[in-house]
Amino acid sequence: MDKLVIRGGNPLLGTIRVSGAKNAALPAMAAALLTDEPVILENIPQVRDIETTRKLLAAMGAEVELGYGRAQHRTTICA
Repeated sequence: MDKLVIRGGNPLLGTIRVSGAKNAALPAMAAALLTDEPVILENIPQVRDIETTRKLLAAMGAEVELGYGRAQHRTTICA
């Protein structure tokens, strides 16, 4: 869906941030183990499943850096 068309009496103004999908992020995090190069994933949602996967990857020896903040939603994985 590219846009929402809303019909009503008052015009709407503003922006919203669309979060990444955890169901796409989890396999991408696992796939990062297949390369020796650092993998940077952006727009990763801040949910419990992502944190659990980060801990699992770290337990397997990967370095996982989650960057959450106002300007940054970046995850870096080095296997």
